[in-house]
Amino acid sequence: MIDDTKQGGARRASLGRGLSALFGEATEDYSALDKVRQSKQVPIEFVHPGKYQPRRKFDEEAISGLVESIRDKGILQPLLVRRDAEDANSYELIAGERRWRAAQIAGLHEVPVIIRDLSDREALEIALIENIQRQDLTPLEEAEGYRRLMEEFEHTQEDLARAVGKSRSHVANMMRLLALPDPVKSMVQDGALTAGHARALLTAPDPAAAAREVVSRGLNVRQTEDLMRGDQPKAKKGKAANDGSGTAPAMKDVDLINLEEEISARIGLKVAINPQGQRGTITIHYQTLDQLDDVLHRLGGEE
Repeated sequence: MIDDTKQGGARRASLGRGLSALFGEATEDYSALDKVRQSKQVPIEFVHPGKYQPRRKFDEEAISGLVESIRDKGILQPLLVRRDAEDANSYELIAGERRWRAAQIAGLHEVPVIIRDLSDREALEIALIENIQRQDLTPLEEAEGYRRLMEEFEHTQEDLARAVGKSRSHVANMMRLLALPDPVKSMVQDGALTAGHARALLTAPDPAAAAREVVSRGLNVRQTEDLMRGDQPKAKKGKAANDGSGTAPAMKDVDLINLEEEISARIGLKVAINPQGQRGTITIHYQTLDQLDDVLHRLGGEE
């Protein structure tokens, strides 16, 4: 015989748990609930910047323009957040901090969010990728993001390059900027120097003094590279080279030199890349016929 009282009690208890889940009581598994939510409105004060936000500098003029758009149309793209590990009713921003800042200025009381269950590493990867795609990061912010992924989450440069959709040489070149002295970093952060300028300055005996000279003289990247080699910066176009050939040699930038080194490391032979406008040549230097045979086998796809 079935005890209807117990059966009904079980139904009521089950229903009670379902209602508490709907109303979001603290005893429920928030992660499980978040997985079935696509987007929701939350009080703006419940959202706070993420600890893995790579951006340190926000364009106030751009935010002002966004404020007017939000006042007129609202926030069209939800913010990406995750639950705060220490407060179940609080959300940590992963992507969309500029929209969140503009929404505060616009006087919004609620913002749309998409909640995801993300690890710390995933949070930093997504925040970094989102900002890189929007070209919102300064070179140093990008470099610092790469450094954190490598040091805190044990990424290799190749893993990191795949994760953010960049070449390994790009990641390596950006991270080299972190070796610059603070005065030069400030110039890069403020936009007085580009990443190309900064990479050229890495070879200077006194990068800070060289950076000040570059800025005061208004030198471009190629002129800065000339300065670092001890040459007097000047326009190369139409000037004859000192070797009597009658034409000036093409100047290689730091990225091209690094690419030569990367290819050389991969095949074990010296490689020279000679750009000629949009075209160019790649020269592979070998010293024995065995080395030549090995290169031919690789080009032919043979192991």
